[in-house]
Amino acid sequence: MYKLGKTSSLTNEPICIYKTNSNLSIPLCADNTDYANFKKEVLAGAELQDADGNVMTDSAEYVRTLP
Repeated sequence: MYKLGKTSSLTNEPICIYKTNSNLSIPLCADNTDYANFKKEVLAGAELQDADGNVMTDSAEYVRTLP
């Protein structure tokens, strides 16, 4: 399960992703292996929460918009 990190005050976009079972912080960087795995897992059905802890029902659609 993953959770969006806090958002940037300038862009209102998340600044990182957290892997909730390990509290690992994953930067939103296309070259990062953990970030690539996050996208793959969410597109395959893994749960994604918003920064407030609410499960996102449109998580796959959201992930498709990320770099």
